Amino acid sequence: MRGLKDKRVLITGGASGIGAATAVRFLEEGAVVSILDCDPKARELVRKTLPGLAGAFAADVANLEQVQAAFSDAVRIMGGMDVVINNAGISIRHRFLEITPEEWNRVVAVNLTGVFYVAQTAARFLWKQQGGVILQTASTNGIMGYPYYADYNATKAGVIALTRSMALELAPKVRVSAVAPGYVLTPMQRAEYTDAMLEEVNGKIPLRRHARPEEIAAMFAFLASDDAAFATGQVYTIDGGEIAGGLASR
Repeated sequence: MRGLKDKRVLITGGASGIGAATAVRFLEEGAVVSILDCDPKARELVRKTLPGLAGAFAADVANLEQVQAAFSDAVRIMGGMDVVINNAGISIRHRFLEITPEEWNRVVAVNLTGVFYVAQTAARFLWKQQGGVILQTASTNGIMGYPYYADYNATKAGVIALTRSMALELAPKVRVSAVAPGYVLTPMQRAEYTDAMLEEVNGKIPLRRHARPEEIAAMFAFLASDDAAFATGQVYTIDGGEIAGGLASR
């Protein structure tokens, strides 16, 4: 991609799954990369597997003080910031009638309030300098209705609306877009499937497979690059055609 070499990039939820794959992709593009993650074991592992990282910072995105402290550390170590991948998120599989207030509050705190904290902290910094790019992880769950994830779905729909609003207010200095993956076969996701379950889910996706984390990372790399200099305020779905024909409800 054009224009990613030496760009300073911070990725939240960057120690595993899509976040870790995105860190790998930006390092391959010649960027200076730091990750932020609340899991100490995952941070230690990603430090070992990606020795080229500029930093791996501890923060719960639902805690504004921790976000601001980690962001300041990342800016200091990398000498600035150009791109923020706002990716951290959690999900809890439950029927709607079984979601507890504690579970609801935690999912909202991480997936929506945490996205807001990171986005606002990043935007304030980027607005003061020459500008930059903020990219956020949404989901097809924020576009279609899915059972058993009502809290998660609500937060991802909120991320989409937040992204569009940010793009309008922060233009022309800061570009803001979201990526909405469908099913992605991360190690954590694979651990939840039996072979039969995986085959069943693959059967409803037109491309007959889950996305690889690296494919989502490629979308982030493109949207952060100079090749996407006119892209802002949009949600880019990457789902193997899953929602094109209303298949999500099957």
